[in-house]
Formats: sequence, structure tokens, C-alpha cells
Amino acid sequence: MIHKYQARIYVTLRPSVLDPAGVAVESGVKQLGYKTVEKVRIGKYIELMLSTANEKQAREQLDQICDQLLANPVIENYRFELVEVSAQMGVSL
Repeated sequence: MIHKYQARIYVTLRPSVLDPAGVAVESGVKQLGYKTVEKVRIGKYIELMLSTANEKQAREQLDQICDQLLANPVIENYRFELVEVSAQMGVSL
């Protein structure tokens, strides 16, 4: 049986890495009059669907995809949420 999963992936800079985009947004927000905003950090959000035999395999594949393509492990952290969308019986032709 094949299971289909939706993944929501969040990629953020590690806390020790400077975030010039976050600094620029924070400055802009403060210029708009929102003086209570502080410590803005910018990240990435990615959604994808994948079909695997089970959740363990889906999580392993997502770890590899994130580590090899979606995040730079030297300066970024990532986390993901995995939701099963459906399960389909395998059909041979």
C-alpha cells in the first residue's frame, strides 16, 4: 500500500547567523510606527507531496531532501510537519 503525505517544511537561519533581511524588515516595521517589534528573522516555507510505503520512509526522504537541497546545514536549521493525505492500494498493470 502506498501512502501520500503532505509535508510543510520550515527553514530558518541558525540563531548565531546574522540576518540582514530580518534587520531590514525590523527597521521598516519600526519606521511604520510599530515600535514593539524586535528580533525579526526571515526564513523559507516549502510545501510538497510525496508517496511512500510508510511514514518512516517519508520522514527519511524528507530529511535527505532538506539536508541536500532545501537547507544549507552549515547556516540553517529545518523542521517539517508531515500529514498523511491518503492511502492507496498498489495496482499492477
